[in-house]
Amino acid sequence: MQRKSLKIVTIGGGSTYTPELIDGFIKRYDELPITEMWLVDVEEGKNKLEIVGKLAQRMWNASPYRVKVHCTLDRKAALKDADFVTTQFRVGQLEARIKDERIPFSYGLLGQETNGAGGIFKALRTIPVIIEIIEDMMALCPNAWLINFTNPSGMVTEAILRYTRWRRVIGLCNVPVNAMMKEPQSIDATLSELTYKFAGLNHFHWHRVFDHNGDDVTAKIIDAMYNNRDTGIPANIHKVPFLREQLDRMNLLPCGYHRYYYRQEETLKRGIEEYQTTGTRAEKVQQMEAELLALYQDQTLSTKPELLSQRGGLYYSESACEAISAIYNNKHSHIVVSTRNDGAVADLDDDCAVEVSCFIGAAGALPIAFGRLAPAERGWLQLMKNMELCICEAAVTGDYGLALQAFIMNPLIPGGETAKRVIDELFIAHRKYLPRFAEAIARLEGTEIKDPIARRLSV
Repeated sequence: MQRKSLKIVTIGGGSTYTPELIDGFIKRYDELPITEMWLVDVEEGKNKLEIVGKLAQRMWNASPYRVKVHCTLDRKAALKDADFVTTQFRVGQLEARIKDERIPFSYGLLGQETNGAGGIFKALRTIPVIIEIIEDMMALCPNAWLINFTNPSGMVTEAILRYTRWRRVIGLCNVPVNAMMKEPQSIDATLSELTYKFAGLNHFHWHRVFDHNGDDVTAKIIDAMYNNRDTGIPANIHKVPFLREQLDRMNLLPCGYHRYYYRQEETLKRGIEEYQTTGTRAEKVQQMEAELLALYQDQTLSTKPELLSQRGGLYYSESACEAISAIYNNKHSHIVVSTRNDGAVADLDDDCAVEVSCFIGAAGALPIAFGRLAPAERGWLQLMKNMELCICEAAVTGDYGLALQAFIMNPLIPGGETAKRVIDELFIAHRKYLPRFAEAIARLEGTEIKDPIARRLSV
């Protein structure tokens, strides 16, 4: 029986990550008979889209497969009759991320893409746009699957599940993939010999590992972490070690992003030093992106360049392309995704989004039950999830007071006058991308921020 040819649409197609995605599809072509790919971007990303699109077509041309790459700024034209839609966009481009990082740092708070003040504002900018995309998909490709890689991936997935009727969605992150690629090597095992169980939220999960006999080997991987074995810490995270006694007591492996919480003092100090000297991570990524785009313009280049592996999204294609293949081929693959809880994490409501081990097949994500967490982890998890719910509701409604509530709930933001000044300055800095908060921002602009240093640094 001949299988249906596939139309893939990537929103945020001008991203320098796109060659990683193309590389993954080429490797899996026997599983995914793609005939056309549509790369979609916005006017601000038009130049990048043209450069990336040409490289994407050269990559396909250098393969044995005949796939046509279309580049467009017309999202609706691209979405018509799509089979799979991947999202990897950044509202406001890297300039918005730079503001998310530099403004909090100028007040002595963490500036980071998906955590703290910056992560909250990325969600506030992104959630209204993903809802608009869903509305287009409901009209133009109602049977498509949405594979979201846009950060903050968990909150984006939460907003889709909570504020739309769309259910054919899974949220992805490369962090669990990093762990599963590197941790087995650290204990001289292979991934096929181990069983992983993840539970938590995107960029805030924990996991346990079992060997082929069913014995818990989490402690062995913890040992390996303290013997300088590579366990897959993302490139964008300061590699300060966790406190050993804490991990021994937990017998859980925290995700790399837990360092912002468990080692808040050290990660904040490192971030401020970089902000004052070499630049924030966003500024470094901006430089790396410029170098990548220069490489991409080489007409002889038809493969994914090695420099791309230095971005924080290493192994992106391993999760995105494998998830698409698992759905299309009903593979029931074990993949860690953000999806509806449905009882997998007993400490959270069934209807909220969690990041958990799932079997992925034609029906989407089927979560694997993890059970209950111990009081310490349960407390963290419930606080972070309820903060996320406040952020999602604020993003949809434009409720300034609720956004301030989420700000004060966040463990990386001390409540008080500083929090108020930082949130107000971020609202003003991002006014162009926060139309639902227009009324609140107009009121803020009618008052003067007492300390203008952060505004000077953000323009």
